[in-house]
Amino acid sequence: MTPEKPDTARSLADIRQEYAKQALDESVLLNDPVAQFIAWFDDAVNAQVPEPTAMTLATCTASGEPSARTVLLKEIDTRGFTFFTDYRSHKARDLDANPRASLLFLWKEVERQVRVTGTVERVSTDESDVYFTSRPLGSRHGAWASEQSAVIPDREWLEQRVTDAEARFGDEVPRPEHWGGYRVSPDVVEFWQGRPSRLHDRLRFRRNGAAWVVERLSP
Repeated sequence: MTPEKPDTARSLADIRQEYAKQALDESVLLNDPVAQFIAWFDDAVNAQVPEPTAMTLATCTASGEPSARTVLLKEIDTRGFTFFTDYRSHKARDLDANPRASLLFLWKEVERQVRVTGTVERVSTDESDVYFTSRPLGSRHGAWASEQSAVIPDREWLEQRVTDAEARFGDEVPRPEHWGGYRVSPDVVEFWQGRPSRLHDRLRFRRNGAAWVVERLSP
């Protein structure tokens, strides 16, 4: 006997959207995936996509247990994609044990997504210092107050830790040693453009030594 589905689940199959805004052809693809990413990122910003720097970061433990969460891209250059976090967090423990990761950018307003897979390493302390200094004051206090991913007794405990950090540092907040950046150096970058009838365009850059190979993937 087939179990009865709740009304909300019954309509899931009917939720769909056709994609028809643009196409992605090899003839317009730039030669380098970072340059192509920046071009698409600029398009997303110009289209006023909310939170264009938001990306899903997928990691695995040393034993292969996967985990994913949303973080913010803070730097992109020829070396890769950089984000910052607490080095004691779940994601950081994963990356220290298994230094590979996948990133996913979804810019649904322009019907595009980008997937990145590569190796991960911590950025230099100088780079972490520069970015930490640029953060809002409250975020800098928060980096001292929060031990990311740790179990805490309640919200009041966290707010007291913030108050303590404010009293301790005032406006001159140094970067904690437990806080800094990671850089994902890409081996694979896939550009996805939504197309009608789910026949999407997928063009993948795959690293081959010092060069990049471009391949079209079936949707």
